[in-house]
Amino acid sequence: MAQQNNQNDHNNDVAKLSFERAIEELESIVKRLEDGKVPLEESVTIYERGEVLKRRCEDLLRQAEARVQKITLDASGNPTGTEPLDVD
Repeated sequence: MAQQNNQNDHNNDVAKLSFERAIEELESIVKRLEDGKVPLEESVTIYERGEVLKRRCEDLLRQAEARVQKITLDASGNPTGTEPLDVD
């Protein structure tokens, strides 16, 4: 149980990471797992951390997309303002 609480504390810090830091750590985890030199128990632990980091990156990307604005143009091609970007 103590290990579970420690892991939760460790994963809670992910919410404070910038996108760049989270993706950097995620890439490091992927490289370590691909190299195959990590013991099984540690592999499971860092894989779980990777999942948390992946969700953090996805959340930050969604937030960024929501803030992006699309420039609207009139019939002559002149900018008239902005509207939310429809990414679907």
